[in-house]
Amino acid sequence: MKRILVLVSVLALSLVASGTLLAQENPFVGTWKLNVAKSKFAGSQPPKSETRSEVAKGSGETVTYEGIAADGSPISWGYTSNLDGKDAPISGRRPNGADTLAITRVDANTRTAVEKKAGKTLFTVTGVVSKDGKVLTQTTEGVNGEGVPISITMVWDKQ
Repeated sequence: MKRILVLVSVLALSLVASGTLLAQENPFVGTWKLNVAKSKFAGSQPPKSETRSEVAKGSGETVTYEGIAADGSPISWGYTSNLDGKDAPISGRRPNGADTLAITRVDANTRTAVEKKAGKTLFTVTGVVSKDGKVLTQTTEGVNGEGVPISITMVWDKQ
């Protein structure tokens, strides 16, 4: 009887622990494909295609973007951030000219990034993952690296 009680207790604790881990899962992690038709680009040309891949890394993330720009040139850039509001370098050539970004978690499904070039703030990006985890919407407001105002809404579908 004692063995059965111990076994049931261990199983119950395992289920509680696994439920807690699933609740803490990062909804941003995974591969996302840009839905160009649902996205809006004011002050910027939409890319022909783009894919966003995010991998959890410690308390933060590593994100890479790959695709084809409106002019046919390749898009390839990324960053690693601890999501602590501190500037992190951008590798590759970020469309719209930023060379660093500082990301802050607002809540489990929302993040805000301040993107800069040579220390000067260019624009802010707010990313929100839908409650069902299938759509990421990123809203960008500010100016690009040349000082042209931009207002962009990018809609990403989880793959």
